[in-house]
Amino acid sequence: MWIVIFIIAIALLFDFLNGMNDAANSISTIVATRVLSPRVAVLWAAFFNFAAAFVFSVAVAQTIGKGIVHPDVVTETLIIAALAGAILWTYACTRLGLPISVSHALIGGLAGAGVVKAGLGVLVPEGLIKVALFIVLSPLVGLALGYTFMLLIFWIFRNFPPRKVDSLFRIGQLLSSAAFSLGHGMNDAQKTMGIIVLALYTAHYQNDFHVPAWVIFACYTAIALGTLTGGWRVVNTLGMKVTKLRPVGGFCAELAAAVSIIGNSIAGIPVSTTHTITGAVVGVGSIQRLTAVRWGVSLRIIWAWVLTIPGSALVAALAFLALEFAKKVLLH
Repeated sequence: MWIVIFIIAIALLFDFLNGMNDAANSISTIVATRVLSPRVAVLWAAFFNFAAAFVFSVAVAQTIGKGIVHPDVVTETLIIAALAGAILWTYACTRLGLPISVSHALIGGLAGAGVVKAGLGVLVPEGLIKVALFIVLSPLVGLALGYTFMLLIFWIFRNFPPRKVDSLFRIGQLLSSAAFSLGHGMNDAQKTMGIIVLALYTAHYQNDFHVPAWVIFACYTAIALGTLTGGWRVVNTLGMKVTKLRPVGGFCAELAAAVSIIGNSIAGIPVSTTHTITGAVVGVGSIQRLTAVRWGVSLRIIWAWVLTIPGSALVAALAFLALEFAKKVLLH
């Protein structure tokens, strides 16, 4: 019993750090355009992170719980090691100001600990292929939608004075930011739900992968509290360094990311909200001119993305070996 309680506590800590790193995703554009102050922006984002609990299903939680590694070989030690890998990688990248995919850190942690325990056969190919595919697709979809929305807005408002357009989209950005925060809470909180349900299933507290109401509300509360703390270094990287945004650009980037994330969440695909919003910001910035995007910063972010799954997998694998060694020492 106590080991399950410990796993739930660590999973909620991971969820909190998820919100902390991904606060940038929810508020960077609305802060960069000065529609809201940073403190008000995180309150706005955290509220809609939590509100997602009353709106959406739990399809993503099902994918994480049984679509990355085969549940029958999962143990409490494996889950703890997977969470350790994801938490340490996420914390390090947050301290460095890198907007990584916390989702991929968790998936890498599960895969790394699983392979060390039972070999490559423990992995679920269908789930991993889906995740790998959307590592590439999610930023591209965000970029394409951001670029398209900006084109449409420019055409629709081509005869309006710039100041009037900015004034209109300062209001619009409140709505687009709310939509993105709903999508963020929907997709990312469910990944922690999947881990907790996996722990309950492994410990035989559940016979299937349904998500209890208390797990849903605990996970949405944890991610909302993490968002409230704000990962300010990451906010600075994503909101200020990738490109310069006006309210109309912030609206298009957030709306593009929200459409992509909510659509994928309904389909049960655990996408990266970080990848999607960053792609959307780049798409919005590049419509002006390619030099409007600071490609050096963007490449640094992409490298962090590429290294996240192998990095968190390695940390989780080492954590699993360390835990197994400690168990042997204690038993003898």
